Parts: sequence; structure tokens; C-alpha cells
Amino acid sequence: MERKKNHGGQTVTYQLTNKFKLFALNSNQELTQEMARILGCEIGKSSVSRFSDGEIHLNIEESIRGSEVYVVQSTSYPSNEHIMELLIMIDALKRAAAKSINVVIPYYSYARQDRKARSREPITAKLIANLLVRAGATRVLTMDFHAPQVQGFFDIPVDHLNGMRIFAEYYENKGLEDVVVVAPHNGSVIRARKLANRLGAPIALIDRRHPERNMSEIMNIVGNIEGKNVILTDDLIDTGATITVAANALMEKGAKAVYACCTHAVLSGPAVERIESSAINELVVTNTIHIPEEKQMDKMVTLSVAPLFVDAIDRIHNEKAVSPLFE
Repeated sequence: MERKKNHGGQTVTYQLTNKFKLFALNSNQELTQEMARILGCEIGKSSVSRFSDGEIHLNIEESIRGSEVYVVQSTSYPSNEHIMELLIMIDALKRAAAKSINVVIPYYSYARQDRKARSREPITAKLIANLLVRAGATRVLTMDFHAPQVQGFFDIPVDHLNGMRIFAEYYENKGLEDVVVVAPHNGSVIRARKLANRLGAPIALIDRRHPERNMSEIMNIVGNIEGKNVILTDDLIDTGATITVAANALMEKGAKAVYACCTHAVLSGPAVERIESSAINELVVTNTIHIPEEKQMDKMVTLSVAPLFVDAIDRIHNEKAVSPLFE
């Protein structure tokens, strides 16, 4: 079946076979519904319930024998619940004779545990990858791993989308002048450079240290930010400590205004309060994680990743190259 959808001012044609199935679990149903609208398809029928002791019970309520299945589930808070839901769904799909099980994970939790930083620590990002593969997933489609090397933890194909193009387009349309893109820590330098290259802007770096877990202390600002519109960019914001300390320091050092963007709005603990009281003028995030009403802020703008994921799904389904989406 052929679906034509108007997207981004252009008419895009999606060709879906009768064996294409899209399923939603509980972590981000709004995103899945948007993806289904763009694709022009229905969301598969399934239900998730709980036994009295809290055990998850899942039922697929239509035939998926021989189907190419895509199941959407961010492993955001409560991470363990959502991971378990996903594993059970994969097992049910495998036992129901799905031809392929493509797991769409807009936000992949536990990616910060990608190595042994100290003795006797687990590498939990690898453990989650093992569980997904062992359960029966045949492909993973995700966006902006916290640690890019997590892609190598899987023994199945992984399509790792880059959300930077979404932010670049937003800031290009915003028309900011005298822009400097700032990496709030060493690990975000590559990400900052990608955005800076797209915007034709220089970059700066904040050199920092962690006196305590989830706490940041500014050490030095490398680069010229005085009188500039600064864009802080990172893959995720958790407690908000790193991004807000960085924003306040940049304003103290003479920045004209501070903007911030991140792909994954985890926003745990005091994050909302910190961001609202910080020097950040505007925070731009995506909807890889469902943001409940109590975490919404006047200074926050949410951009949708649905069109990018739909483009990737269309390419995978129709055996077209996915690589253009990585550029």
C-alpha cells in the first residue's frame, strides 16, 4: 500500500507492504501516534496490564505471522519498567512468528554505564544490549547514544540517528547572529563541532570537573564567548547541574545570551527548578522522551523526532540506504 503525506512543506510518498506493522508500548505513545500519522498506518493492537503482584502481562491482539514489525519504546523513567515491557513484547512477537522485530528506542537508557570506570563495576549498557538481542530483536533504531561506542555492543544491525540536524535547522531558522557553540564538557566536543559546522560558527569548550556525582564545577572556558549568543549543546540533560552551571558561568564571563539544546530531556530531580532559575534564555529539546506536564517550562521548546524516525523506517522497510540520515 502507498501512503502520501505532506511533511515539511513537501509531499513524501511512503510505500508500505501489507506485512508492515507498527506497535506502541507505554513509554512514549504520543510519539508513536505521530509516526503512524506521518506513515499513514494504524498502530497495531496490543495491551499491557499488571497482575496483582506487579508482574507485566502483555497480549498482541492481531496476527503478526510473517510480518515486519516495528515496536517503539523509549527506555526512559521508569527505565526498568519500560525495559521489561520491551523485552516481554519482543518475546511475544518472536513466539507469534514475526518475520523481523525492529526495535525503535528513541532514548536508550543505561548508555552512561558504557565502561568500567572503577573496579568491580558492571557495563550495564552492554547487558541491556545482550538482553534485547537474546529476547529476539533483529534490528535497533535509536538516536544519540550518550556514548557512541554502545552501538558496538550489539550483535545485530543498529541504525544510530543523529538529532543534530533537527537543532541545526531550528537555529538556522531562528536567525541568531554572533553565535558560538559551546561544549559543556569534554565529551560533547564532537557534537558541538557538528552543530557549529552546520551553523558556520566557532566553538568553545568548558573544562570542568566533578567533585561529586551529578555535581559540576567550572574550571575554565576555552574560546571567545564575550558579547556572543552562546548555544550550549549536549545529548541529554538529567539533573540539570552541568548545563545550568555552564550557562551561569558563560553569562558571568560576558556572553550576550545563552541558549541550550539537548536530544533527551531526562529532567530528573531538581532539573526543572535549576533550569528555570538559570541564565538559560531558551532550552530546545526533542520528544524522544515523553515530557509530563509538571516538567513543562515556558522557556522550553520541544521539537519532534518523528519525521526523522519515519524516514529511517521507510528506508529500512523498502531496503533503501539509511546512511544519508547519518550525515
